[in-house]
Amino acid sequence: MKAHVIVTLKTSVLDPQGQTIQNALRKIGVTSVEAVRQGKYFLLTLAPGLTLDAARAEVERISRDVLTNSIIEEFTYTIEE
Repeated sequence: MKAHVIVTLKTSVLDPQGQTIQNALRKIGVTSVEAVRQGKYFLLTLAPGLTLDAARAEVERISRDVLTNSIIEEFTYTIEE
């Protein structure tokens, strides 16, 4: 099983890197993008034998306790079997 975890800044937190990317896009003529938010991507390869429920619980715990700063970041994830 593999877990795909995406960590982004909360919408209430300013994203200067995202704003810089958006400005760069405008400078090269891309006007179809209204906003850019940057983040981090993690691919976790899980040990064989985990049930889907156990995998979800483990990925949520890892994401919450290790991969994110809960004050300014949030996460989403998907698990592929």
